[in-house]
Amino acid sequence: MNHFQLFRNTCFECSGLITRRYSTSFSMGIRLFHKRFRAPIYGIYGFVRFADEIVDTFHDYPKAALLARFREDTYRAIEEGISLNPVLQAFQEVVHQYHIEKELIDAFLKSMEMDLTNTTYDPEAYDEYIYGSAEVVGLMCLRVFCEGDDARYQRLKEPACRLGAAFQKINFLRDIKSDFDDRGRVYFPGVDFRMFSNEDKNRIESDIRSDFDAALEGIRQLPDGARFGVYLAYKYYTHLFAKIRNASAHRIAEERFRLSDKRKVYLLFSSAVRHQLNFL
Repeated sequence: MNHFQLFRNTCFECSGLITRRYSTSFSMGIRLFHKRFRAPIYGIYGFVRFADEIVDTFHDYPKAALLARFREDTYRAIEEGISLNPVLQAFQEVVHQYHIEKELIDAFLKSMEMDLTNTTYDPEAYDEYIYGSAEVVGLMCLRVFCEGDDARYQRLKEPACRLGAAFQKINFLRDIKSDFDDRGRVYFPGVDFRMFSNEDKNRIESDIRSDFDAALEGIRQLPDGARFGVYLAYKYYTHLFAKIRNASAHRIAEERFRLSDKRKVYLLFSSAVRHQLNFL
């Protein structure tokens, strides 16, 4: 192995470490991908995770300036094909290898910018935010899974978007208290957190169920090396969604729901059986 290859590998390993530290659920799903998919998906996750950290975590620093610099450094890395930032080095390699469109990157960074100033969202801004923050991430991953097969990519675009949207909306419900208390945000249009009702919750849940229904058929059509890992993430989120559905709006507004490690292990093995038997 030459030294430049060592540099490249190390950058992807950095993105893998970021994934494992920030999301046990997604990192477990990625480990179930065929090995040819793991590094590029780590590269995507590391990029989106660090951008999200700027707007959600760096409260004592100039967030707008940092995000602007991150944007500039991202496009410079893509243009030059090199970066000394290991996260951007890995990401730009994925962008070039899998022909990830600039429009997807633009939309993602636009949603991150929206988090700098927006505390409430009307329906149009809500849809724009979910597209940029979640749906395009699913489309970036789909570009990797399809490996240049544009016909398959076009066929699976809509289900990939719906899966990303479902994940994001569940995150909004799960984190509704911390988003309001820590950041003053309410993502759901027309919802007042201080008067969050079961009617509000039921309306949001109906939307999420529709997204999940549309997503599952797309998961079934993914390549063999990607299908099981994505299906496991789907099962994690549908079980988390079930816990949220069974709780009152008052409880959702007071506590953060999660799946236990024991439950995650159970879902891993039960999903493996269904995958082996082709019962997805």
